[in-house]
Amino acid sequence: MGKRAIPGMLLMIVFMQGCGDSTRPAVGKVSGTVTLDGQPLPNATVQFQPETGRPSAGITDAAGKYSLSYSPGVEGAAIGHHKVIIRTEVPGADGEPPRQKELLPAKYHNESELTADVVAGDHVQDFNLNSK
Repeated sequence: MGKRAIPGMLLMIVFMQGCGDSTRPAVGKVSGTVTLDGQPLPNATVQFQPETGRPSAGITDAAGKYSLSYSPGVEGAAIGHHKVIIRTEVPGADGEPPRQKELLPAKYHNESELTADVVAGDHVQDFNLNSK
């Protein structure tokens, strides 16, 4: 799986829900950069969860850059307010420990304090995270 690929389970859920796009909400294209203590954060999953509906997700590259996908072939996120979840943990196979442990404090994932408002058109949303 490529570094920018959406994890298999998320991709499957997004694809299954993406069928019948006639009910898809309006989306805005979202991209940006994630840094940790001023340095690019590679291989992090960035998820935008709207107040209602399906999330959008993307993976940061070596330079910390990401772009969100709503469903296969649909770039962006639903227009509106979102809770943002950023994680670095890579889960292991069933019953196995994680292949990579979480590097970020819980305030960026399990207890996320991050939010973003998505607007129509192109939207840049950078996240400058701190390890403490």
